[in-house]
Amino acid sequence: MQVRVGSVRGRVIQAVFLAVALGGCAGSADGGATASGNPSAGSTGAKGAPTANAATASGGTIGASGSACELPVSFDIAKDWKAKGIDAERELSKASKGAKGAKGSDGDVTGAFADAFLRQGPVTTACEIDAKPAGKIGFLRVWTGKPGNADTRTVLRQFVAAEDNTSKETYRSFKTSDGVSGVEVDYLYTSKLLEETKKERALAVSTPDGPVVLHLGGLDTEEHKAMLPAYELAKQTLRIL
Repeated sequence: MQVRVGSVRGRVIQAVFLAVALGGCAGSADGGATASGNPSAGSTGAKGAPTANAATASGGTIGASGSACELPVSFDIAKDWKAKGIDAERELSKASKGAKGAKGSDGDVTGAFADAFLRQGPVTTACEIDAKPAGKIGFLRVWTGKPGNADTRTVLRQFVAAEDNTSKETYRSFKTSDGVSGVEVDYLYTSKLLEETKKERALAVSTPDGPVVLHLGGLDTEEHKAMLPAYELAKQTLRIL
């Protein structure tokens, strides 16, 4: 059985988001944190979602040795967001061994699922920062690659292309107040499974240890917009280690 990784990734991620959404809705009904529950959320747009320029409080810094995610970069994560480090190479190796031990198509699909989750274009997942504890539905993910000659724009284009079903990409250069420069992209992702299109954003920077991609998705465009302040906090506090 042949499985197209891009299509598998889209289906699996949408299914995961749906599962998270159910948990997030239940949390709100029980009086848990919501997008507007953070007193530092700043100005809000429609339906209480923070605008892209809204300020957000820092919940600490990750990236350095000893932090939740050890990366070639460091940055602040939003208050109540939870970071988890991912050893992609180990997980891919485990999935590969499991696929070899499985018979028939199940092993092929298992390996494809793991590859779709952990690898996208020239980079692999290194850190996942969950917005659910802050009352939002989505993740800020960090992807890392090996040192090479590819420039950041090329890396980012390959990353977006590997997601499949993307359109209306808009690339631009950026530079933080600390002098970190890179390339950023806004684009649309269309789920064939749900027949919905949503906004996503990502950036790429170069480090001595290889490229780093920071990606923000979300259950839908509304959730994406609500999480943009957390993405901007990470971007503006980004430092090369």
